[in-house]
Amino acid sequence: MRVLGVDPGLTRCGLGVVEGSPGRAELVAVGVVRTPAADALGHRLVALESAVEDWLDRYRPEAVAIERVFSQANVRTVMGTAQAGAVAITCAARRGLPVVLHTPSEVKAAVTGSGRADKDQVGAMVARLLRLDSPPRPADAADALALAICHLWRAPAQARLAGAVAAVRRP
Repeated sequence: MRVLGVDPGLTRCGLGVVEGSPGRAELVAVGVVRTPAADALGHRLVALESAVEDWLDRYRPEAVAIERVFSQANVRTVMGTAQAGAVAITCAARRGLPVVLHTPSEVKAAVTGSGRADKDQVGAMVARLLRLDSPPRPADAADALALAICHLWRAPAQARLAGAVAAVRRP
């Protein structure tokens, strides 16, 4: 399975593609899309859309994993993150790709074993899991890869669980 991970943000949006199966992941691509804070919001969102569409065309993922926006004290940051995430969701939905939102603690737990891991720990584990010489920089790039790895490893278990629940609910 090939998964595009998106760490949404207006100033820096991390994008990472991994391929593999539970317990095995390989790096396909990683990068960060940057938009200038001085640009109008509409221009920034169009730039993000163009970049996400390009990544979807180039790497052809089978699923898209996006960080779920959580409440922060800085409403402005939350709004930008939510808007950037919505762009990625829209691009994937336009193609009929499944989109899954993962919480930061879920991603940290999947990659490091602890939902309270810090950014350096996540980056170090991403580098180790993907057999990289060093953690991807900036942290947004490592976070995007962590999202993709989380989904790659958890999607089969989630699908089995959903199937089991559906079977129990049938009369």
